[in-house]
Amino acid sequence: MNEPQNLASTKKTNQVHRQASKQINFRVSEPDYLKLARSAQTLNLSVPAFVKKKAQGARLVAPKIAAQDAQNITHQLAKIGSNLNQLAHHANQGGQIDPQALKDLQNEVQRVWQQLT
Repeated sequence: MNEPQNLASTKKTNQVHRQASKQINFRVSEPDYLKLARSAQTLNLSVPAFVKKKAQGARLVAPKIAAQDAQNITHQLAKIGSNLNQLAHHANQGGQIDPQALKDLQNEVQRVWQQLT
């Protein structure tokens, strides 16, 4: 008889403790779900996260840059940062910096800036 009690007490201690302990489930029509899904996708959120934020009264603003564009810009900025680090390392070693390399880097930064504005 003691064995089932031990299993029950073990199960309670192994449960996941969540910050939000209550769950709400509700159903929506297919058109309403598609509308929610489009809105969530625009904000780069899952449908449940979107609905939760809306229910909490959060003011949701669509990003000015699409997710794919943001990923592209991030990649470009990483390349610029790498090039800048190489130039700085070379300069710190006492080397001369090619003025054309600086100009090319400046042009690349300008191209990224134009994508952001």
